[in-house]
Amino acid sequence: MAQTAHHGIRFGRMAAMIPERDIDKARAFYTGVLGFTSTFENGTPVGFVILERNSAELHLTLQPDYPAAPFNVAHLMVDNVNGLHAICLGHGLKIVKDLRDQDYGLRAFVFEDPDGNRIDVGQPI
Repeated sequence: MAQTAHHGIRFGRMAAMIPERDIDKARAFYTGVLGFTSTFENGTPVGFVILERNSAELHLTLQPDYPAAPFNVAHLMVDNVNGLHAICLGHGLKIVKDLRDQDYGLRAFVFEDPDGNRIDVGQPI
């Protein structure tokens, strides 16, 4: 495959799109448990939501028949992975991969949101 010149293009933010079977439940989880703020909603009923917290941004899309993927759909870097892990445990979330120091230089774990979407969380060691 031939490489193309970058032509001075600067990339901006890139946000993960997460399909949710129940967008109201998902929005309540991400805002109530993880502290995101809903900054945009579209549709009647709502079918698309933008959530933000600090530099993190998630886009939720209503997909009632979506089967959760068996892989991570987003990676979230935080400055207190132990604290977020404790919050996830305290709210009874499924932990897919336990919290531990990884050989690639992150302390990390993976949890599932209420619709089964896997979020990989990490903090540099």
